Amino acid sequence: MKEEDINRCQIQEWFPKFKSITIKTSIHKLPESFVQYLTDDSGAFLLPLSITNDDALPNRIHKPEEEEDFVVSEGSGDEAEESMPAPSFPELETEIKASIESLGGAVFPKLNWSSPKDAAWISSTGSLRCTNFSEIALLLRSSDSVVHDLFHAYDSCTDKTASRPSTFYLALRKWYPSLHPEMEFRCFVLDKALVGICQREVTNFYPALVEKKSELKMVVEQLFLDKIKEGFESESYTFDVYVMKDGRVKILDFNPWGASTLPLLFTWEELEEMSGNELELRIVETRCGIRPGLKTAVPYDYLDTSEGSGWDQFLRNVDVELQKQTLSSFSKAGG
Repeated sequence: MKEEDINRCQIQEWFPKFKSITIKTSIHKLPESFVQYLTDDSGAFLLPLSITNDDALPNRIHKPEEEEDFVVSEGSGDEAEESMPAPSFPELETEIKASIESLGGAVFPKLNWSSPKDAAWISSTGSLRCTNFSEIALLLRSSDSVVHDLFHAYDSCTDKTASRPSTFYLALRKWYPSLHPEMEFRCFVLDKALVGICQREVTNFYPALVEKKSELKMVVEQLFLDKIKEGFESESYTFDVYVMKDGRVKILDFNPWGASTLPLLFTWEELEEMSGNELELRIVETRCGIRPGLKTAVPYDYLDTSEGSGWDQFLRNVDVELQKQTLSSFSKAGG
């Protein structure tokens, strides 16, 4: 994998080309001071001082012992304790406030590649839904997945020259409360050919998908042929889509081929051998096909790039272990 393949999957790179067939998004170039805030590993967890007095956790009960999670004091014993000054990013907060308003009042955030899906538990709603800058900062600062973008974006590249991009961007994507997880699919492109489509949420069985399998395969393949095949420059990659009730298909994200992208109901070995074969759509066909090992307390966001550490690494390890168990079962049955 080359750096250019990773770079093409950055949302600020692909969004302008596919703006008409994706969800509404506002993209902000982040000042280096905010990037440094996100990468600070001093142990201090300070939320930015909001110029609009917005609270990232409005429903919490304010107690002195609770505040220790968000404000770190210096000094101990008889020394006078002085609270560290909270950082402030007034210009960025003003820009973000305007974007949130223009997108209907609620968004979910992501950096160049990753969204803070693993940190959803810390928000007041238990989701990635954000209505102000403080909520966004809390999610980004709490996320291990975001660490992928900050430090490890190019780890899988054979021509790696840097550990991070020169510029980071914050994408604010319009929050749609009525989206159905069963209508999200991951698509696999090998050498410019769509070789596989897979149900994105593999921890549930959705009978409606069985009934619509042929129709879903057709509309996703048509989007690829009409809009994506010649529009996205990499030879091999994956992309996530959402199929709407009226049959229209929206692009959600692009991810690199292999690396830390989850193949879900496929294996990368299977996909590598599918060139020239008929396009296959895999879904959970029965309740017996549910992947219970992939259930977590962290809800999927519907712009999952599947890149990063933390929960992404956990899910990859589970996927590998389940594949080993399946192969072992087949071996025993055949022996």
